[in-house]
Amino acid sequence: MPAYKNKDNGTWYVMTQYTNWKGERKPKCKRGFDTKREAQEWEHTFRQQNSGDLDMPFSAFVEIYCREQKPRLKESTWQTKENIIQQKILPYFENYKINEITTKDVRAWQNEMLAYRNEENKPYSSSYLKTLHNQLSAIFNYAVRFYDLRSNPAAKAGNMGSEERKEMLFWTKEEYQKFSEVMMDKPISYYAFQMLYWTGIREGDDDDKIRLNQRKPSKYK
Repeated sequence: MPAYKNKDNGTWYVMTQYTNWKGERKPKCKRGFDTKREAQEWEHTFRQQNSGDLDMPFSAFVEIYCREQKPRLKESTWQTKENIIQQKILPYFENYKINEITTKDVRAWQNEMLAYRNEENKPYSSSYLKTLHNQLSAIFNYAVRFYDLRSNPAAKAGNMGSEERKEMLFWTKEEYQKFSEVMMDKPISYYAFQMLYWTGIREGDDDDKIRLNQRKPSKYK
């Protein structure tokens, strides 16, 4: 893997080629490395990413995951995922090779998350711990599904935390009818709420698809 020195400023750069998604061979140049070794390491990682070789650092695969997943998600959803990845996952796993991370490694990371205490000596909430684990597992699942990683060590390790049950409040028929009477002078809102209340339609949190909830017939009908 040759690297070249820029005689003008003393930095190093590499020239390589890769195959894009159309199957076309394209040149790739990366400049500004302080040392020849850094330039060569970058080229090695770049080739691994482009070939899908999982004998690469976890941090390098996360770059692939982020690049390919970000366009598929809402900006707000992605920001939450990225924050978890950058602050809670990468600091621990970044230098591991993704195909060498074991169930034992995941459980050691879990123990660090479980042991965390903030300035008020409070741990992460149970639901947040579950979210952290789910994001790590999602990265491994992506590697399994699209890059032929043999298995998901996070799934084998088992989850940590749990979802907090939240109380669900429902309008009675009488309460809703009082509300709808107030909305009748706003036809668009009125019919929208009519549809929402009587069919149970709601917006999904993850994939933004509209789902119909099966509801038992009301005794008030």
